[in-house]
Amino acid sequence: MIVPVTGVFAAVLGILLLVLSAQVVKFRLKFKQGMGTNGDRDFEAAVRAHGNLVEYAPLGLIMLGIAELNGVASGAVYWTGMALVVGRILHAWGMINGHGEEHKARAIGIVLTWLAILVAAILLLWNVWQVYG
Repeated sequence: MIVPVTGVFAAVLGILLLVLSAQVVKFRLKFKQGMGTNGDRDFEAAVRAHGNLVEYAPLGLIMLGIAELNGVASGAVYWTGMALVVGRILHAWGMINGHGEEHKARAIGIVLTWLAILVAAILLLWNVWQVYG
């Protein structure tokens, strides 16, 4: 059992996680702050961009992996995964560059993420219904 499509998306999101982690560490060292955000908006935005990725990416990847293993068409898995990855990148970029405030990339990113999770759920339910009626 291999999941090459999901594997690529997991790798990209893993790299994004490391980039966002480095942003948080940069602020932790700058402010000598082991916990919390010291009230700094940019520090807080970096922490939330990292946390938001950790909150959404695992479920999306698990759903994609199950869909791929269950034989859902690879094109559907690919495009759903692309929406997830692009959504997570846009959200993080908008969160950091918008300093935690409203930002178009942040909004588009969360909508893409939600759509990817919804589509993955529909694909999984459809697949189970087709197999088991």
